[in-house]
Amino acid sequence: MENFNKFNYMEKYGYEQMVFFHDQHTGLKAITAIHNTVNGPALGGSRFWNYANEDEAMEDALRLAKGMTYKNSIAGLPLGGGKTVIWGDVEAIRKDPILEEAFWRSFGRYIEGLNGRYITAADMNTRTQDMVQINKETKNVVGLPGKSGNPSPYTALGVLRSMQACVNFVYGSDDLSGKVVAIQGLGAVGYSLAEQLHEKGAKLIVTDINETVLEKAKNELGATVVGLDDIHTVEADIYAPCARGAVVNPTTIPQIKAKIICGSANNVLAEEERDGKLLVEAGLIYAPDYLANAGGVINVAHELREGGYNEDASIADINGIYGKMLTVLNTAKESGKPTFQVANEMAEERIARTMKLNSIYTRPR
Repeated sequence: MENFNKFNYMEKYGYEQMVFFHDQHTGLKAITAIHNTVNGPALGGSRFWNYANEDEAMEDALRLAKGMTYKNSIAGLPLGGGKTVIWGDVEAIRKDPILEEAFWRSFGRYIEGLNGRYITAADMNTRTQDMVQINKETKNVVGLPGKSGNPSPYTALGVLRSMQACVNFVYGSDDLSGKVVAIQGLGAVGYSLAEQLHEKGAKLIVTDINETVLEKAKNELGATVVGLDDIHTVEADIYAPCARGAVVNPTTIPQIKAKIICGSANNVLAEEERDGKLLVEAGLIYAPDYLANAGGVINVAHELREGGYNEDASIADINGIYGKMLTVLNTAKESGKPTFQVANEMAEERIARTMKLNSIYTRPR
């Protein structure tokens, strides 16, 4: 995407807004992309990553924002899609508590300046306590303590329910006991997913860059540890990408031995059209990522409901992912379309209906 024409790209894929934030006192560098607000204000987390360059950061923000539009739409939420990427060394910020608070409060003030068009939450390398600092400057943040809190276990629950739908589709039963699941990435969501799968009797094969967490999974969950480059090649029933995206591509697809691909990572397919068709040709079942990992956003969105957060209601909605995933899989089978295309059409149909009533979201006066 180096030196790409930003307006052409935004027009092609329907983006509304891209905003750059910079605070020289704290070193904050952030990009917020707002893709579509027809269904409501854009909701999407803020991820912290040390990107190689500005173009890489912009590409991540744009791709993730579009994914959030589709995720929130297919989940039936009254929300649009946006995402923030923060560019820098998260560990350097964490070392200085005074700088850390100033950093997040500065970011909160920038979010407040968007006047309610974007609501943020925790994401990769950001935490619930970061959201607390942001909340000191803006109400446009969810995933707070005493409310929905850490979204990771709920994201993992949605992935688990998606896996059960896929297993039912392939094997005729929801039962995960004895099924082998290869998990790529044991971060907050990946490890929670591993725990939930272990409780269901699944056998785990795992990998991560963190040796400590691998040892923990081995000791606590009986997981088998493999190398970073081997996880997608192991003999398994389910391959679960739970780290960064683009891991399903023309190089890896012929090497995948699992029948099902279902994980928590965003943008799992390097290129949707190309890789979605390659998966069909290979006979692999792909659970569209933004539906599989929608549990977290469903949970935090319950903070915005009238009457406040209710965990039981949230879990009931997350369990609804199961039925939607089965609909995607069955429709794909009947139509011959790739699963990503079926999911996209479901999300786009809802947006198109709402677009007859709304254009873009502005905070009510």
